[in-house]
Amino acid sequence: MKALALFAAAATMALATASYAAPEPTPAQPADIVRSATDLPAPIARRAPAVVKVDLVTQEVVGKLADGATYKFWTFNGKVPGPMVRVRVGDTVEVSLTNAADSEHMHNVDFHAVTGPGGGGVATMADPGETKTFKFKATQPGLYVYHCATPMVASHIANGMYGSILVEPEEGLPKVDHEFYVMQGEVYTDEALGSKGLLNESPEKLLNEQPEFYVFNGAFKALTGDKQLKAKVGESVRIYFGVGGPNKTSSFHVIGEIFDHVYPYGSLTSTPIKDVQTVTVAPGGATVVDFKLEVPGNYILVDHALSRLERGGAGILHVEGADAPDIYSAPPNPHKGGGH
Repeated sequence: MKALALFAAAATMALATASYAAPEPTPAQPADIVRSATDLPAPIARRAPAVVKVDLVTQEVVGKLADGATYKFWTFNGKVPGPMVRVRVGDTVEVSLTNAADSEHMHNVDFHAVTGPGGGGVATMADPGETKTFKFKATQPGLYVYHCATPMVASHIANGMYGSILVEPEEGLPKVDHEFYVMQGEVYTDEALGSKGLLNESPEKLLNEQPEFYVFNGAFKALTGDKQLKAKVGESVRIYFGVGGPNKTSSFHVIGEIFDHVYPYGSLTSTPIKDVQTVTVAPGGATVVDFKLEVPGNYILVDHALSRLERGGAGILHVEGADAPDIYSAPPNPHKGGGH
């Protein structure tokens, strides 16, 4: 009878159309492991619970870390961070984790949105070539981190195995014009910042919490140039920001902007805080920030522990549109740089 009841309950839930399938196999050339900040699912329109299938593949790939430097990244689905999973409170999430056959290490996944042993990490411990599954109910709204939790856990995370899962509240979130997905991490290499060639992980620096690189979305100043964020004057922006870590707390700040609303700790049911300059995000934690754009120009995303900017922790939000001299006006200045 219990089995029949479970079957009946499951039958009342729609199968969600969201897909988190892995990409095609990584080519032999150094991979572009950077996940674009615009690579995230659209807001959920439905208002009924559903079954959402999440397919993760743990892949170990040599990717570009900085100009002239590569690194052996450990990834979820070939990018850093892993794919942003988006569900609704009440959904049943079916997770399938496949450890690629050519992996050299065991991997798994621990979702902070899970209520259950190890956040799914116990269930998904997989040797190379194995697939493991589990399911959980998304009972509490919020923006949560997920990561590999195979010992040494800090090593797996530092090598790129982290991502975010958004559990939307029943009523959804207020609409904005643009949503972006950004995660901060650390990379610990034997070689000093600026070295060329294939860089190697330094367990000693990792244990001493002395990273050579601080990265947004995987690589040195990854969210600049052709991967910069883009929007226009008059538009509203939301950034889903998480810290994979594994060790350092971030002081997330956008130079030249003030966050209109901050959802501290990734809580979507608490009252947002208004008019915030910088928000603290712990490793394994997250936040959501909203703001409206009023003045054109380039806005730099940083961790306001600003030495980390020189080690790669930077992104650009490029804003186009008409000047707003009533809000900001300055004469031309030949000197470059500056900003709080």
